[in-house]
Amino acid sequence: MQMYLLALNPTDSVTEGFLPAARRLGLTVTVLTDQPDAHRAVAGDAYDGVEVLECPVRDFRAVVARISAHRRPGIVFSNSDHLQVQTALAAAYFGLPAKDWRVALRTKDKAEMRRRLAAAGLPAGTAVHAVELPAGQDPATARDQQDIRYPSVLKPREGVASEDVVLVRDRAELAARWAEISARRPGDALVVEEFLPGDLCTLETVGDGTTRRVLGGFRTRLSPPPYFIEERLTWDPDLPAPVVAQVLAQLDALGVGFGACHTEFVLDRGRARLVEVNYRAIGDQCDLLLADLLQVPLFELVLRVHLGEPLPPGPWPASRRAACLAYPYAREAGTLTAAPAAEDLELDGVRLAYRPLRAVGSHRPLHHTNRDLLGVVRASGPDQQAVDRTVDAFVAARTWEITA
Repeated sequence: MQMYLLALNPTDSVTEGFLPAARRLGLTVTVLTDQPDAHRAVAGDAYDGVEVLECPVRDFRAVVARISAHRRPGIVFSNSDHLQVQTALAAAYFGLPAKDWRVALRTKDKAEMRRRLAAAGLPAGTAVHAVELPAGQDPATARDQQDIRYPSVLKPREGVASEDVVLVRDRAELAARWAEISARRPGDALVVEEFLPGDLCTLETVGDGTTRRVLGGFRTRLSPPPYFIEERLTWDPDLPAPVVAQVLAQLDALGVGFGACHTEFVLDRGRARLVEVNYRAIGDQCDLLLADLLQVPLFELVLRVHLGEPLPPGPWPASRRAACLAYPYAREAGTLTAAPAAEDLELDGVRLAYRPLRAVGSHRPLHHTNRDLLGVVRASGPDQQAVDRTVDAFVAARTWEITA
């Protein structure tokens, strides 16, 4: 059966997760991408037997035309935040199982997501106050600028990975940050949302349109404000049932229920309030860790749903292992002149894998986002203290050197 996978840049989720899963399912894979050279340059055997075709994948009409002129599809899939609407429209055009494109749109568009949740009649205190700033709209002249509450978080309406997400404490900071972001993204609308105090958590789910499984979640440690770089994610399989119910009710209000979904929310005094909904599997190697922890063929399950198959009946096995991911990241711009190589080790029952995310010799500006990540440490073990101790010792014993 023919599978079309829509992608922008290569990601570990695709190369280590979905492409091997597609091979195990016997699918013939064609990657449609606007960056074909980057995919063809990926080292290893992930792309063996995989066809890579150039396509302006942000345009669903171009995707439909490319597929229609090639081989008949059996599945159209993407794990990219940016391509869920296009993928849903293309799959629907060919009569294939797919996410509702309207749901994909309202999860990608943060302003629309806020409007949808506000109108859903959810319990008081769940909604997050937000003001949308159209592209080029100075917040000082915005119709709703008097409604902006401080502190607030300024972010692109359709952004990802903490890109241009910044805390603003007053009107002057908002004006300054808006000018900086608008200069970098002149055509992008922005959103100003109230800052949510509490613990940042995630909920990972997968559904077949009828049944939905909660896989677990992570607790996230962020960098100091005003930026929001993810420094560490700690596995948390035992979120309280009332908290999970609150998050699922908000996902239901948005219509989320097909395929993988990675939801970020803030937990404060028992109240769960959504930060964003990423209608795809969690990335940055958290999905690889999740599959290992649960001991289920997670990537195959997601693809099977898109092939029209139901999820297998539960209950699924619960993982009692502790785990976390840590992300060393750059604190300054410059050239990475020294960094550890990939490594796998086991110590005192803790399995640890380190993978570099940036090549030695590469020069990068400072983004204050997940683009600054230098590598990822992935570890699991019998208890959280042992895992944290092993990860901390590993990071402390290695050097990442950046030369200005």
